[in-house]
Amino acid sequence: MPNGRLSSVAISVNQEYSSPDTPLHAGDEIALLPPVSGGAGGSDSAVVKLVRERIVPQDIVPRIERPEDGAVVIFDGVVRDNSRGRRTLYLDYESYESMALQKLQELAAKARQRFAVRNLAIVHRLGRIEIGESSVLIAVFSAHRAAAFDACRWLIDTLKKTVPIWKKEHFEDGAVWADGEPFPAEIASRGTVTNPQTPASK
Repeated sequence: MPNGRLSSVAISVNQEYSSPDTPLHAGDEIALLPPVSGGAGGSDSAVVKLVRERIVPQDIVPRIERPEDGAVVIFDGVVRDNSRGRRTLYLDYESYESMALQKLQELAAKARQRFAVRNLAIVHRLGRIEIGESSVLIAVFSAHRAAAFDACRWLIDTLKKTVPIWKKEHFEDGAVWADGEPFPAEIASRGTVTNPQTPASK
């Protein structure tokens, strides 16, 4: 997890977002999470993975696509060579891996139910990622384009706010943790640890 002071920290107990007054028991796993950045089943199961190797869309999408799909919408998040007017050398992603994978799986299930899409894939890379390489791939398969577009946008937007994955940007003159997005209201309402002096990381 990133070091340094954080403007807002969510509390997790046993990999579930919790409030500060949540009763604790022996053996509970507790984590303090700064605002966040973002397993494979069978043919009808969503593909949800955290990986350290390169993400290759052509190796993922054809394995899930089916003849009944009238739309395949893909978001491929690629590392660019600049940020905030500075030349980016590479990125590093860290995560609270067990909770991150669980939250990605929950997002996949919610998206399939909410948008009635046939299937989807969410693959997020961790570790060092070079310029031009993919950091996250989301692919949505549906009979109709509207559902696929809506689900894909909802997935990436929600992932960046709720899944405990953080990004460190490396420049020629140093490195910084990327500013995180605020936690959604349903997480913030459970209680956060506040420090107004510093920006959050993701």
